[in-house]
Amino acid sequence: MQPQADPFIVPACHEDIGILFQDEHLLLINKPTGLLSLSGKHPLNKDSVHFRLVQDFPTATMLHRLDFGTSGIMVVALNKQINAHITKQFQARSVDKSYTALLYGHLANDEGVIEFPIARDKHNFPLQKICFETGKPALTNYQVVERLTKPVATKVIFTPVTGRTHQLRIHSQQIGHPILGCDLYASDEAFFMSQRLMLHATTLKFDHPVTGGRVTGVCSCLF
Repeated sequence: MQPQADPFIVPACHEDIGILFQDEHLLLINKPTGLLSLSGKHPLNKDSVHFRLVQDFPTATMLHRLDFGTSGIMVVALNKQINAHITKQFQARSVDKSYTALLYGHLANDEGVIEFPIARDKHNFPLQKICFETGKPALTNYQVVERLTKPVATKVIFTPVTGRTHQLRIHSQQIGHPILGCDLYASDEAFFMSQRLMLHATTLKFDHPVTGGRVTGVCSCLF
């Protein structure tokens, strides 16, 4: 029997979750970088967005996730009915999201579309891969905000049409401009240019399950 690999233990996150909006049905929160969305199986990976929220909101349920290193806005349901309603919106792709990112180098175009199908890399968990045979369609729009000189990087707004695992990270890599600080898909140089993953969920738009009004949540990016 082969020895099991040591589990990855996430570093402690000392930043607090910010409450951006609250009513009796849902929360909009600001997730800090370096915090899991859901607790891991290992007892040392218990700390997470969900673990913290249920201390004050016992009925809170997670509707979606952000990667460990990604910061920014998330919507959290406070009962099962709200969860089911907003989940259907995610499935119907009627939830609009945007992200701010810092990419390695300078992009040539001011805007564009990235379209590469994404599949699990069965031999390199948790990596994803671009695969035109087995991958699921994945589409990302981007718009350049600013080209920086120190570091040499490009700030962009991503508006993903689909929501594949690691979509923005692997799509950025595929066009030769990985996200700074990305431990999975960036070159060593791009990884060491930042102490964190430079990806932030900036806006989230959906229909309120009770009022029916369109909710536009904004979580400003600090980089």
